Amino acid sequence: MTTPTPFPRSLMLLGSGELGKEVAIAAQRLGCRVIAVDRYPGAPAMQVADAAEVIVMTDPEALRAVVRHHRPDVVIPEIEALAVDALAELEAEGITVIPTARATAVTMNRDRIRDLAAGRLGLRTARFAYAESAEALAAAAAPLGWPVVVKPVMSSSGKGQSVVQGPEGITAAWEAAMAGARGTGARVIVEEFLRFELEITLLTVKPWQGPTLFCPPIGHVQERGDYQCSWQPAVLGEAQLAAAQAMARAVTDELGGAGLFGVEFFLCGAPGEEEVVFSELSPRPHDTGLVTLAGQNLSEFELHVRAVLGLPIPEIRSLGPAASRVILASEVADSVSYEGLEQALAVPESQVLLFGKPDARPGRRMGVALARGESLALARERADTAAAAVSVRASV
Repeated sequence: MTTPTPFPRSLMLLGSGELGKEVAIAAQRLGCRVIAVDRYPGAPAMQVADAAEVIVMTDPEALRAVVRHHRPDVVIPEIEALAVDALAELEAEGITVIPTARATAVTMNRDRIRDLAAGRLGLRTARFAYAESAEALAAAAAPLGWPVVVKPVMSSSGKGQSVVQGPEGITAAWEAAMAGARGTGARVIVEEFLRFELEITLLTVKPWQGPTLFCPPIGHVQERGDYQCSWQPAVLGEAQLAAAQAMARAVTDELGGAGLFGVEFFLCGAPGEEEVVFSELSPRPHDTGLVTLAGQNLSEFELHVRAVLGLPIPEIRSLGPAASRVILASEVADSVSYEGLEQALAVPESQVLLFGKPDARPGRRMGVALARGESLALARERADTAAAAVSVRASV
């Protein structure tokens, strides 16, 4: 017989953006105490947490100090740019790191997760190479055929990513990658440009014990490497879904631990005969998964918390067609206000989440519109309409 886990428990979020905010809310509904940590004050999760700390997230001493001070039951990394060596040390001291310190280290760098997926596990990926200078990038890109995609090995939200049409664009791509990279390393990954029919996220849930679980697949659109809209359930064939699940299970089994993983795939080829190609993986709730707040009986945030805390997940069930569309800022603002909320919420079966970010810059994600409908087309139309109604303004 399993010994019951005592509650309440304490969770520390390393990274306190909009996804961390939803994790905090889900944890607090189960009576947990949440400590939100980020590099700037007033981050979205800090606004709902029980305690907040501002540190340099890549400073190992600062990270060790804040964890040792609070002694949380569980540490949940919510961003890529962390002092991962400090996490390994804390894990050795008995702190539970989600999914594990090793998994966090592997997935924060595109080169390590790609080497694991393509090399160790033999999963189908885009052809790729690495480069540590603009000259090496030019040499690595040419054999892949033009265009190519260039990304820093460590970044977030598509920063530093570009599509290069030919040799003349290599210098600009290298400079963009270096400007958008996190950390101090000067290394990029260059990939063949895949012409795909659909890009999906397969949210994969690993409990501490029991079988791996999957959410209904999520279709999504990205621009400049950053999510713009998503819909659920995405329509794909049984063979393609089985292939994606097998690959997701293989890579998450290799990483170990517990929690929710966002595993991304490309579907390439003729409809019904698409080849499933592994793209990327995040060991945490995924931005495209915001749609699960409208589309599932348990959102990705509730699933993450349940898996982390060892709580049962009897069923993951679609509630019907659902969609999301991001609300972006278009200008720089030290403080923000919003217009059009009344019009957005007048859209049937819609809701709007404003993340509460304290400032804005062009292209920054400030909120999301969610909607449901009798069909995916209607759900997407409603989400688009609601999002378009909301404007982000600089406060006077």
